[in-house]
Amino acid sequence: MAQAAGGTAERTTATYRAVIDATGRLLPVLSFFGRLPVAVIQFGSVLLVTRTSGSLATGGIVACALALGQVTMGPVVGRLADRHGQRGVVLCCSLLNALAIACYTLGALARLPTPLLVVLGVLAGVTVPGIGPLARARGVALVRRAGTDGRDGRVVNALFSLESTMDELSFVLGPALIGVAAFVGHPAYAFGVAALLVAGCGSAFALHPTATAVRPVAVPRKQRGRPRMPREVRLVRLGLALLGVLLGGCGAGITALTQDLGQEDQAGLVYAAMGVMSAAVGLSMAAVPERFGLALRWRVATAGAALLSLLLIGTTSMTGLYVAVTVFGAAFAPNLITGFGLTERAVPGERLAEGMTFAASAFVGGQAVTLAVAGRLAESYGPAAAFTVGSVAAALAFGVALLVRTPAAPEVTPVAAAPSGSGRGA
Repeated sequence: MAQAAGGTAERTTATYRAVIDATGRLLPVLSFFGRLPVAVIQFGSVLLVTRTSGSLATGGIVACALALGQVTMGPVVGRLADRHGQRGVVLCCSLLNALAIACYTLGALARLPTPLLVVLGVLAGVTVPGIGPLARARGVALVRRAGTDGRDGRVVNALFSLESTMDELSFVLGPALIGVAAFVGHPAYAFGVAALLVAGCGSAFALHPTATAVRPVAVPRKQRGRPRMPREVRLVRLGLALLGVLLGGCGAGITALTQDLGQEDQAGLVYAAMGVMSAAVGLSMAAVPERFGLALRWRVATAGAALLSLLLIGTTSMTGLYVAVTVFGAAFAPNLITGFGLTERAVPGERLAEGMTFAASAFVGGQAVTLAVAGRLAESYGPAAAFTVGSVAAALAFGVALLVRTPAAPEVTPVAAAPSGSGRGA
């Protein structure tokens, strides 16, 4: 048994090494710090506006507007990247997003009326460069170009595990940064850091040599010539939207419960505890045997999320909250990893960036709508109401997962030598 465990660990390590060989060491670092601002502004918007306006409902509404702006524009950013390449699209969005975050922060500090804050929130959302899903699309192209994936898709699955782990770590550091800023002085300090990061690391991600790995696709003028998205893609988007509702309900419940307990500055740390567990489980997903297909994995993951979310409903203390969210966090990364894996398998290759950004937008959209609704529920009926919304959504996501079938693996054409710019030192 020890030998089998050792062999599994060696294979998993070798698989992750193949991912880094394809992408280079620098690209994951840039993509991580480039996507960190999204975690800061998504989570921090509730705390920032709640702190400056004195209303959790207002904070939820403005955060919802920001997220809906991101949801609306996310697939457009992906489509533009498919057509024109990632470099120019990401560079433009990164610089505009840094400016929009700065204006949004100043507007909140100036205590502008809610309608104006909503407009500024939308601008901060629509300019998000979508580095997370675009990094997935770029990584898939690099792995395919290196010809190391094989028929079982193990290296691409490891790529998604690594990407989802970076997402989770960003949603650990993002709330933690907000929490530290709120403790030291004001959540606005973290927004200043976010603006600098998206301007610097987002631009570096755009200008990295691997940006040319995802080549622009010529699209006929008549859009009817574009390949249609299969049924599985639409089902996965629905499931991811419901998982976003789950996370949004948890976020509203955590914020409300920490406020009720007089520990509102710990909300970011609670989120961080959930993210640490999610990230740890996410990394281990690369060791899951390939005989457990993506559809089966998603059913198990959604069922786990539905069951473990029930722990949150009856939580009434800070100790209980930390324990419940840490246990619940184990179910989250497997859902996102599998959802993106199913999307990559089913989406037409020439619409990969659009498919990835649409999947991410579906998740964020579910979270956005719930932040506004669950925030009001939490104010009126208590944190348990917000947590219940999330549990119901998780149960529905399991129902959607039962309808999903694993798409056939794409044809892989090995490449003898990858062009320069994608190697280990890139």
